[in-house]
Amino acid sequence: MYRLKEYLICLFAVILILNIQNKSFSEESEIYDILNVIQKDLRTLEKAVYAGDSFSTSQSSDSNLSQDTLTRHLLKLSDIEQQFQELTSKFEEINFKIDKLSNRISKNQADSQLRFQDLEKARLSGRLQSTDIVSDQPEKQLPGTSEAQILGRISDKDLKDTQIVQSTQSVESTSAVVTEKYISEEKILPEGTPKEQYDFALSFVKVGDYETAEIALKEFVDMNTKDELAGSAQYWYAETFRIRQLYQDAATAYLDGYQKYPKSVKAPVNLLKLGVSLVQIGEKDQGCSMITGVSKQYPKASQSVLQRAKYEEKKFDCPTKKS
Repeated sequence: MYRLKEYLICLFAVILILNIQNKSFSEESEIYDILNVIQKDLRTLEKAVYAGDSFSTSQSSDSNLSQDTLTRHLLKLSDIEQQFQELTSKFEEINFKIDKLSNRISKNQADSQLRFQDLEKARLSGRLQSTDIVSDQPEKQLPGTSEAQILGRISDKDLKDTQIVQSTQSVESTSAVVTEKYISEEKILPEGTPKEQYDFALSFVKVGDYETAEIALKEFVDMNTKDELAGSAQYWYAETFRIRQLYQDAATAYLDGYQKYPKSVKAPVNLLKLGVSLVQIGEKDQGCSMITGVSKQYPKASQSVLQRAKYEEKKFDCPTKKS
């Protein structure tokens, strides 16, 4: 800027000297007018350049400020997203428990109705048997009593005893059938397509029944090792341990998912959670290596995962590797 100013002044001085030598004193006023115009233009140009520099500096500062603000908003958005998922999970858990309780009530009502029917059949059977017992016995008549009174007493006693025996046998038989039914059910997953089985297993995660989810997801992975949903199932299987703060088991499960399903849709977040779990069990160096490796191995992962990885790096004070 200052070089431009000096150059213009020198140029003007040369022109002025040449003009003075060739022109009379009557033209001095015109020369001074020209000088004033050039000075005004020079000042205007200087202000414009200064304003341009200020605008560039301000724009650069605003750009840096906007980048920092965007990063903070993305981190907050990631936290809000996680909180929303937790609230959704709790809401679904409540609905599932209500449905489960309703199913239990309906089942108990059906079982009770079945038992009552068995008891009713037992009563009818007991009455028939008591009638046969009474009819087979010889008729004995005591002095001063009538035949109807003796038969009535014998029939009532035998009938009550027979009803008790038959009712007890019926209840024991029904309980044995129900118990045998539940003991024989070894598998959790129902029959169906892998997608249906996956949704069924994942439903236990959504309602917070992580122990059952652990068993169901493990069963799914064992049965559908090569299915496209196996990687996602392995991730959620590991999640059932992490949520219960069983970080050693979680790290092992995440590591299996990282090694067996590196191209799964859950692979980036699986690697991130593996790193977090390793840090939780005291393996900070390995854990930080996994966390910082998320953006390198999966640069096209979702922004929420990448931002979460940066957040975990700062949280655990992971050293940044210089390339």
